Amino acid sequence: MSDRCHECLICRWRYDPKLGDPEAGIPPGTPWSALPEDWICPGCGAYKDDFEPV
Repeated sequence: MSDRCHECLICRWRYDPKLGDPEAGIPPGTPWSALPEDWICPGCGAYKDDFEPV
């Protein structure tokens, strides 16, 4: 489900769709599936492939 949180396997930063990633221009309410493919982890710079649902 895209409304689940996703956690970075490298640094454990968590993407919460309810919060989004405002510093990267991702507004609250943005599901994981709607993140751009070039979005990177704000904690360590990892790509979406380095995240898993939690």
